[in-house]
Amino acid sequence: MQENHLAKWLNNELSEEELIVFRQSEEYKSYQKIVAATDNLKSPDFNVDKALLDFQSRTKATEPKVIAMRPYKKFFKVAAAIALLLAASYFYVNTLGQNITTQFAENKEITLPDNSEIVLNADSNISYDEKNWNQKRNINLDGEAFFKVAKGEKFTVATDNGSVTVLGTQFNVENRAGYFEVSCYEGLVSVIYDGKETKLPAGNSFLAINGKITNLDAIKNGHPSWIDKESTFKSIPLKYVLDEFERQHNITVKTQDINLDQLFTGTFSNTDINLALQSISVPSQLKIKLEGTKVLFYAENMP
Repeated sequence: MQENHLAKWLNNELSEEELIVFRQSEEYKSYQKIVAATDNLKSPDFNVDKALLDFQSRTKATEPKVIAMRPYKKFFKVAAAIALLLAASYFYVNTLGQNITTQFAENKEITLPDNSEIVLNADSNISYDEKNWNQKRNINLDGEAFFKVAKGEKFTVATDNGSVTVLGTQFNVENRAGYFEVSCYEGLVSVIYDGKETKLPAGNSFLAINGKITNLDAIKNGHPSWIDKESTFKSIPLKYVLDEFERQHNITVKTQDINLDQLFTGTFSNTDINLALQSISVPSQLKIKLEGTKVLFYAENMP
């Protein structure tokens, strides 16, 4: 059989003579069976529009995702701001140096870089620049502290009421609202108060209450009584005595119909609250009522 008979037959292009010859061939019978079988086949329905939509959907699903960089830029800006803030905070904290605070009924002992010593009384705060201590020995004080200063360059205690300057000595400074007292126990201290300087040798105290200055005695080569867990006063208004009692015993003090300006001389315990209450109330002729962490001081003639 000629090779082009099949193509012509499928396209109905065979002549009568060629068709007779082709039908007599063995191949024709096989082709006839194939044609008969394919005639029974039915092609599936095909929706062109639906097929196009399906194709577009598959194309979008397989497209690579492109993520905008703008959100990341915002994240980087925030991260940079946080890093800058942390760096600034670290620098600020290190610039401040040391800051030490005591709570009510608490004392702390501090050793400075030059081996000077500080005992910090209750409800007090000191701060100093440890990094530059050798160049500038300066303490900021709010509250009360006893100092044993190693000999060396000028040593200054600064408060909002006044300042104390020494070279090497032992002294106590109390700086409270309306109350400023400096006691020298060894050596010589210079007290600056209200712009005026007072030289204070050992055994002397400088006291200013609401601007009124008084000179008192101090014990030479000693230390303040609160170091020994006692608080001692000599002709001090009762208001400041009760304030100190409140600090030392961490208790709330209330008063009723008593004169807080009356002067008090005496000592009370910083550890035994009942003994302290008696030490204050008896010489002051006051009554007391203790309930939990509160105490009321009132006049004897009150019901």
